[in-house]
Amino acid sequence: MISEKAGKTLRDYVADLAAKGRYCFALGEARKAIGLSPNAARLAVNRMVKAGVLASPARGFYVVVPPEYRNLGCAPPDQFVPQLMEFLGIPYYVGLLSAAQYHGAAHQRPKEFQVMLRGSRRGIRCGQVRVVFVVRKGLKAVPVQSFNTARGTIAVATPEATAVDLVGYPRRAGGLDQTAMVLADLAEQLNADLLSQAAASAPVSWAQRLGYLLDWAGAGGKTEPLREYVETHARDTIPLLPGATRAEAPRNAKWKIRVNAEPEADL
Repeated sequence: MISEKAGKTLRDYVADLAAKGRYCFALGEARKAIGLSPNAARLAVNRMVKAGVLASPARGFYVVVPPEYRNLGCAPPDQFVPQLMEFLGIPYYVGLLSAAQYHGAAHQRPKEFQVMLRGSRRGIRCGQVRVVFVVRKGLKAVPVQSFNTARGTIAVATPEATAVDLVGYPRRAGGLDQTAMVLADLAEQLNADLLSQAAASAPVSWAQRLGYLLDWAGAGGKTEPLREYVETHARDTIPLLPGATRAEAPRNAKWKIRVNAEPEADL
């Protein structure tokens, strides 16, 4: 059984981290710093997890939970996801509705924090915090920007990359109606040239659907470079909504889209 002295030593270690502005640590790092055996270290952190002082969103990785977040059972995801990805050695960026929120384009806070990775990984439940990981091919080519958080910085898709991803993962974005509504809110921040560049990181079908939806949202003034990109690269006419059926769906020649569905959103 862990001694009281060892328990206090771990608490002192955690307090020292917080005093230095650090709220995440690896178990191995703590063991090395305070000289605990593996079993003693696990017992010590488990005790603090049960007390609500620490949370563990991934094996061997711990988050200091400030008093104001004790009811949440974990720190907010933006306060530990960057450090967790560094701990795991995995490139990432925040995407979809979570990224749209950073750009002021989400109507309500998403129920889950959406993080894009190169490969599949099981999501995280840490107290009431939910983090989902979405596979994004070509992740390295996706343009991102840095946002400040209470615990450092976090990588987030640019407005243009966010728009591209939203049409690429409509179910993750809440369906066609929600996707169209968020794109309408995001449109003001889009740079036409950067939008075309961001489209190059994804299948051309995403650019086709994005162009159509931006026209629908009244943001056609931002789409000319994107239209040129589609004209050069798109070979096939594709459905606006994959998997949906609609007899004699009209075709949009500009974006090479078969309009088999229409957004039903109040702009």
